Amino acid sequence: MVKKAVLAYSGGLDTSICIPILKEKYQCDEVITVAVDVGQPAEDVKQAEDKAKKISDKHYTLDVREEFVNEYLFPLIKANGDYEGYVMGTSIARPLIARKVVEIAEKEGANVLAHGCTGKGNDQLRFEAIFRLTDMEVIAPMREMNLTREWEINYAKEHNIPVTVTTEKPWSIDENLWSRSIEGGKLEDPGYIPPEEIYKWTVDPALAPDAQLIEIGFEDGVPVSIDGELMNGVDLIERLNHIAGSHGVGRTDMIEDRILGLKARENYEHPAATVLLTAHKDLEKLVLTRSELKFKAHVDSEWSELAYYGLVDEPLFDDLNAFIDNTQHRVTGTVTIELYKGNAYVMARTSPFALYSEELVSFDSQSINQQDAEGYAKYHGFQARHYRRFISGE
Repeated sequence: MVKKAVLAYSGGLDTSICIPILKEKYQCDEVITVAVDVGQPAEDVKQAEDKAKKISDKHYTLDVREEFVNEYLFPLIKANGDYEGYVMGTSIARPLIARKVVEIAEKEGANVLAHGCTGKGNDQLRFEAIFRLTDMEVIAPMREMNLTREWEINYAKEHNIPVTVTTEKPWSIDENLWSRSIEGGKLEDPGYIPPEEIYKWTVDPALAPDAQLIEIGFEDGVPVSIDGELMNGVDLIERLNHIAGSHGVGRTDMIEDRILGLKARENYEHPAATVLLTAHKDLEKLVLTRSELKFKAHVDSEWSELAYYGLVDEPLFDDLNAFIDNTQHRVTGTVTIELYKGNAYVMARTSPFALYSEELVSFDSQSINQQDAEGYAKYHGFQARHYRRFISGE
């Protein structure tokens, strides 16, 4: 039987050497590569395509940026998506990439699905949660052969595969519209101070310009405008990445708990994500009730964990989205953000659905008779006082 493999391809070291490995070690007769554009730099997409056409049997490049924003990033914003302080750029993109790889495999009549993920990271699980919905064989050469980065670099040289990674600068980079992750090499030491060279989206906050105010407009929980200018999702996020990045906003250096339980040092850049999540969460505080906010915080946490794990086909994920979507009809309005030296501060917010009433809350207002609160005050903390006076002996 002919063994036809479809490989999720990024153009990096791992996925590039997977092509000859799949043929030499796994006896694949044909290797088809699929590069999915979720907002990587255009030159990276082009380089990956050019390389794949030279070393694979057939190649597809799929532009899914609009789908990524509308079907993945907008729900993430509604859910205030955050895992341990990480805005989840890489994790939220993996299920979409995996689904596109499966679509090509079905179109090509393939019987093997492959990826270049290691056995220590999260992506193997995110890809395979989708891949294993099919009856195709799943191959993960990096994991199955227990490969090291040094071995991979040498193997690439032996097979004349051009790679940008070196033993001196072995950064592993992953980019999409929502975030840029940098890991590997000396960054694996949590005590190592990252060099400024690893950052490409954000300027050094110490060198950032004076403060800038921007206004983000939302409709039904989705960002739709910057400073009153309506934009589609892709353009809006790209614009915000540039604006906020120029102020050094959106850097994260963290110790992250991977799905397998390993702790890893991760570095991220995510200017637009920082601004949009900050603004969205603040607008929710203006329009949702205290009970809604309390319950939604738990829902958001559960949503984020499932998304981080790549379990977007879990029925609970649909249930959580149904609740979240129902809360977002009132999350409409504007939020003014100040960008300054690596920080994004909320300065003002407005909404036609605001539960805030200046007339009711003002110290100068007589709309509420303050004397009415006395009865409430008499019973506030009643059980605790009863315990302290009569039971505890205090």
